[in-house]
Amino acid sequence: MRTIDNLSEREVLALAISAEEEDGRIYADFAERLRQDYPESAKIFEEMSSEENEHRRSLIDLYVEKFGNHIPLIRRQDVRGFTTRRPTWQIKTLGIDTVRQSAKQMETESSRFYRHAAARATDAAIRKLLGDLAEVEDSHERAAENMEEKHLSGGKREEEDDSARRRFVLRIVQPGLVGLMDGSVSTLAPVFAAAFATHRSWNAFLVGMAASIGAGISMGFAEALSDDGKISGRGNPLLRGAITGAMTTLGGIGHTLPYLITDFWTATGVAGAVVVVELAVISWIRWRYMDSNLFTAAFQVMFGGALVLACGVLIGSS
Repeated sequence: MRTIDNLSEREVLALAISAEEEDGRIYADFAERLRQDYPESAKIFEEMSSEENEHRRSLIDLYVEKFGNHIPLIRRQDVRGFTTRRPTWQIKTLGIDTVRQSAKQMETESSRFYRHAAARATDAAIRKLLGDLAEVEDSHERAAENMEEKHLSGGKREEEDDSARRRFVLRIVQPGLVGLMDGSVSTLAPVFAAAFATHRSWNAFLVGMAASIGAGISMGFAEALSDDGKISGRGNPLLRGAITGAMTTLGGIGHTLPYLITDFWTATGVAGAVVVVELAVISWIRWRYMDSNLFTAAFQVMFGGALVLACGVLIGSS
């Protein structure tokens, strides 16, 4: 595999043609993926795709004028050190901010490529051509900004950003929060009941692991099977189930791991401290993403956790 520095001017131009074609198709993919949820941004990427196609045709005309009709097939992946593009169909979740940043990065990388190639060119005409290509890529980025102002003016950008935040909360934060709360709170009783019933750290650890993993599997299946997301807009059920199950297991394992400490009272003290941290994290998430009052959320979570913990200690001590 050759590097960019080993390519001739003819090969560099052929690479640019294939790269422009690929970028145009990626922008078209962006538009298609965003069309339902972000129609205004989809229009931006439709225009950017059309711009890339126009530039590709211009590049072909320039290539034919200088080197003839045959254009060798040279792709990004054929050149060592050249930036590659990940196909959009391989990306399951494609957020609006991710798409916008990807587009800016694509134009920046293309401009950098052309400027590097122009600096190495020995022929004056070729150097000018490559320099012009760099300017074209810079104009792409400016055009993207202009198109964004055109289509996302009048508060539409804020509306799309707010819509993206709501989808993130609905599809990621909410399932994760449900799992974390269930795992952190519901496993308190069995873990501390086993601990105070036997006064043996290992027994408490085994009960905690069983309760955490079992609850994670149960909650994961319950979330995945409860709603396919088509009507509610809650997204892929398998993703939600995986998030809920993983966070449920994590919430229970947090205060279970301290019971790997052989000394019972030391392990119990550490586990209690971990419980406080877990409940504080849950309160913060509710405040940060669910628009809950911080003190109210903290009181509710702490009070509920204290009740469950007390039940476990009382049952284990009886």
